[in-house]
Amino acid sequence: MASWVLSECGVKPLPRILYPKPRNGMLSKTIISSSIRPILSNNKSLGFSLGSSPIKEKNWALNVSAPLRVKDLGEEDKERIVNGVNGEEENEFDPGAPPPFKLADIRAAIPKHCWVKDPWRSMSYVVRDVVVVFGLAAVAAYFNNWVVWPLYWIAQGTMFWALFVLGHDCGHGSFSNNPKLNSVVGHILHSSILVPYHGWRISHRTHHQNHGHVENDESWHPLSEKIFKSLDKATKMLRFTLPFPMLAYPVYLWGRSPGKKGSHFDPNSDLFVPSERKDIITSTACWTTMVALLGCLSFVMGPIQILKLYVVPYWIFVMWLDLVTYLHHHGHEDKLPWYRGKEWSYLRGGLTTLDRDYGWLNNIHHDIGTHVIHHLFPQIPHYHLVEATEAARPVLGKYYRESKKSGPFPFHLFESLVRSMKEDHYVSDTGDVVYYQTEPEL
Repeated sequence: MASWVLSECGVKPLPRILYPKPRNGMLSKTIISSSIRPILSNNKSLGFSLGSSPIKEKNWALNVSAPLRVKDLGEEDKERIVNGVNGEEENEFDPGAPPPFKLADIRAAIPKHCWVKDPWRSMSYVVRDVVVVFGLAAVAAYFNNWVVWPLYWIAQGTMFWALFVLGHDCGHGSFSNNPKLNSVVGHILHSSILVPYHGWRISHRTHHQNHGHVENDESWHPLSEKIFKSLDKATKMLRFTLPFPMLAYPVYLWGRSPGKKGSHFDPNSDLFVPSERKDIITSTACWTTMVALLGCLSFVMGPIQILKLYVVPYWIFVMWLDLVTYLHHHGHEDKLPWYRGKEWSYLRGGLTTLDRDYGWLNNIHHDIGTHVIHHLFPQIPHYHLVEATEAARPVLGKYYRESKKSGPFPFHLFESLVRSMKEDHYVSDTGDVVYYQTEPEL
């Protein structure tokens, strides 16, 4: 049952289209159904660097998250919509309508230097975070009292999450242009917090290449009504009752999301193609080595000390990961669309993600809340995301949802999380543009 439990941003006004704004996810826009695209992780041409030629499958290090291809102008022009409505009329904006701009328009608005990867700067963030991690552990062990431990757990769990974000940059290739450096740093950072680097890197690539697609997305994608109705009450409770969904990540690594099979540790999983087998074995071996190291430290320092120094912060990290990744794609005040078939495109899917403001924590976790531009162009380094977003906002218009400003700490996000858990339960089995619906019993 565990596999069912939990799954893991100066121009003309945009066109206003007569379209009823969905409430409580009860509306869906039905388009003529078309065949669902196959899951892209099985495609042998995975990995595409915008503005470059496809990369050979065997070069896993450059096989990073990016669209498989950018549509040519002829295809993109079909996605332009005509503004035939009087600009003075106040009609509803349709978030599910094709945008009047292209991916190339957004790219052109971003300054060229935002694409430059500086490995020295990237490494400086690694050094900073590692020093803080060991410093926190040393201070907590020195004082060793129950006034310090809770503060340590929150701070250290947050730093584990910061380490994950830097490893995440390695997986995208935004850390540096050096594949070997990305691999080494990614393995060290992710293995240290019990994440199988290659296994996660590949499934996360699938998420980016299919973002916003009901069936093909990999992370926190919606349950179809049929799958939702098939879940027993206990599973529904665990999936939609806090804090259980915020403990989802380890379950996801072992068994993926409802309706999907496979493991991030298994080289034979359908998440991976045969040529990636050695990569998965390598990452699983590194993960196992970390587990063994923790076991040895338990004998040397005692299990209670390892529990306090590592295990509790690990679960704080897991909650950070699940909270942030969930709110990147859920919890907006207005319902956002999910797509199927011909209605889905890389651009339209990416525009359904959300930016979030985390106050003082933005710098600590490397501006991961600046997520829309990251989803569309994942090879932009994290330290250029804020500038790239500001440059792209005039092009995005209403398709960019302004994030609510946070105080020093992002307590406001818990309201969005709770509301989404109460309202966003499943999407219709039919229709190519659908919205979350609510199960009254929940």
